[in-house]
Amino acid sequence: MKKHNFSAGPSILAKEVIENTAKAVNDLNGIGLSVMEISHRGKDFQAVMDEAQALFKEILNVPEGYHVMFLGGGASLQFCMVPYNLLALKAAYLETGSWAKKAIKEAKFFGTVEIIGSSADNNFNYIPRGYVIPEDADYFHITTNNTIFGTQIKEDMDSPVPLIADVSSDILSRPMDVSKYGLIYGGAQKNLGPAGVTFVIIREDLLGKVSRQIPTMLDYKTHIENGSMFNTPPCLPVYTCLETLRWIKKLGGLEKMKQRNEEKAKLIYDEIERNLMFIGTAEKESRSDMNVCFVMNPDFKDLEKEFLDFTAQKNMVGLKGHRSVGGFRASIYNAMPVESVKALVETMKEFEQKYAK
Repeated sequence: MKKHNFSAGPSILAKEVIENTAKAVNDLNGIGLSVMEISHRGKDFQAVMDEAQALFKEILNVPEGYHVMFLGGGASLQFCMVPYNLLALKAAYLETGSWAKKAIKEAKFFGTVEIIGSSADNNFNYIPRGYVIPEDADYFHITTNNTIFGTQIKEDMDSPVPLIADVSSDILSRPMDVSKYGLIYGGAQKNLGPAGVTFVIIREDLLGKVSRQIPTMLDYKTHIENGSMFNTPPCLPVYTCLETLRWIKKLGGLEKMKQRNEEKAKLIYDEIERNLMFIGTAEKESRSDMNVCFVMNPDFKDLEKEFLDFTAQKNMVGLKGHRSVGGFRASIYNAMPVESVKALVETMKEFEQKYAK
């Protein structure tokens, strides 16, 4: 029986994407070879890379003057590559969770880091407000969606300095005004594809602003000049990204994704607010449409394991919350069907009827 997959990442992929990738693993476009065994320099894989980059630009409406790269190393490597390439003297960071903290740690190796806003005082359950972006910073870095704590920045903010965003877990979940960003990056394993490939979209004029020597593999120019093929790219994950982009376009693009995601999130948040047994952990104004985090009402705290066991009996996986928050986390990325969300809501109601006496 098909599982309801609420895993935070690597996470659910559309059934169509998995099936088409499986076909390409066996035989890519009828050429008699697997996508895993062809040369990345050959015309067959070059066509894959070209279409993936072009579709990414089309779906996100990326303006002229930006480059799209598919790299390795995950978003964690970008925590280092961003300041290596862009931080000359000082950078500003918004501290909204574990991944933002990791990015800040890496940036400190390259210059002064000013944390201009933080929600650490309340275990990152809200997005900071009222901060001032310093105009003398080389860039301002944000993490748009915080998977562990269930918070999200849902608007494309104005910034007096280049805006850099880790969009690992909400890329392609809504339309974005890419022109407001100098660079966006992320691991693919939430909304775009499987683990193993990282995307970077960078504005050309940000390059060449630092005086330090940058190792070849860590220099964005290297990968731009070589079309993401300076070294062998993660070919299979790139192909799956292509299939995901095709799927999103076929469904109607990012406006459709936004509508679907808001509908799914509302179903769960409404049930959390109604249900006697559960409490949401994120501030209402900061709640994520990608990761819905909630805990047991203290009156029923000893039933946490029973609820996880109850959901497992309903073929639901991945609902255990991160250890730093506890409780539960329903990750409802683009590929999550609304039917699975409705099944979770019904399970929460059933659990309440069984135990809230």
